Amino acid sequence: MNEMELKYGCNPNQKPSRVFMEDGSDLPVTVLNGRPGYINLLDALNGWQLVSELKKATGLPAATSFKHVSPAGAAVGQPLSDVERQIYWVKPDAELSPMANAYARARGADRMSSFGDFISLSDVCDLPTAMLIKPEVSDGVIAPGYTDEALEILKAKKKGNYCVLQMDESYRPAPVERKQVYGVTFEQGRNELVINDELFSNIVTANREITDQARIDMAVSMITLKYTQSNSVCYVRDGQAIGIGAGQQSRIHCTRLAGSKADNWYLRQSPQVLGLQFVDTIGRADRDNAIDLYIGDEYMDVLADGAWQRTFKVRPDVFTLEEKREWLNGLTDVTLGSDAFFPFGDNVERAHKSGVKYIAQPGGSVRDDNVIATADKYGMVMCFTGIRLFHH
Repeated sequence: MNEMELKYGCNPNQKPSRVFMEDGSDLPVTVLNGRPGYINLLDALNGWQLVSELKKATGLPAATSFKHVSPAGAAVGQPLSDVERQIYWVKPDAELSPMANAYARARGADRMSSFGDFISLSDVCDLPTAMLIKPEVSDGVIAPGYTDEALEILKAKKKGNYCVLQMDESYRPAPVERKQVYGVTFEQGRNELVINDELFSNIVTANREITDQARIDMAVSMITLKYTQSNSVCYVRDGQAIGIGAGQQSRIHCTRLAGSKADNWYLRQSPQVLGLQFVDTIGRADRDNAIDLYIGDEYMDVLADGAWQRTFKVRPDVFTLEEKREWLNGLTDVTLGSDAFFPFGDNVERAHKSGVKYIAQPGGSVRDDNVIATADKYGMVMCFTGIRLFHH
């Protein structure tokens, strides 16, 4: 099939809408179920590039959860801890394949942002992965294939309208890409940069010791940034993006946004949050919203008299700033990637507050000496990749 008509473009008023191959070849995507929309396909094709590159870089199955043409989460298939199972709403006895582990971690890191996402999987979607996708609010999934059992489960989502796409793994795009803005055609060479260990070889700090896990995490961060709307910063721990800041005009605002998401990911593992007693009738999305309020500055929205009874069986104690800071002190060995250089040391200062030990960034600022000195102050390992990864 060379062309696919779509219901509408980014918004219902933008018609007509379609996707097609200008060279007359077949589309690399096959629709197995549902009807994809314009934004669905943007998310699917960007997400597919991300996970396929992660798989090549790490050798591990990879998954990403996309929203509005940026990843809300990305991860490789390393095992879940018991606490991660709990905060990602994965049953203790649930069977998890490597692909399922990757998806649970990609979806679970920022569940608020992943609500209504489009999923991309690097490997065949198996039954354990489909069982995790089944209860989540999601628009669709793209993968190179599906087992019969997985496809049957996915086709039943959204009253049979769940979008299931199959990607042709052999597809290779043209080396030059084009897009139109206001009737003007833009053309550029595709970003074919290969992200591997060599990219992280230029270590500029006094501390030069990078663990094998940190190298995986650097790859996760930089490949995620390659497909995230710029400016972008990504915090990673144990093969999982735990905080992604996208589309910010200021680098420090991006670092703060991603850092706050990383903090929230870790705060969800605290005894105060794990001990919350939700009423039996509350759903996953409402639990996620309640947790986000509880650990944030507007906690009284969910703790006030008349409000907490709708969510909790027992009113929780306030999670104080001092208690949160004490818990966050346990967040360590985090890797941070940036799609462009840090212009000031304030970015490193903010990263330190979220447990960052390893940094990968292009370098090239006139204040590189200040940035390096700030990293050295905290014993961090920082490498200059020499490569910018803007994505628009």
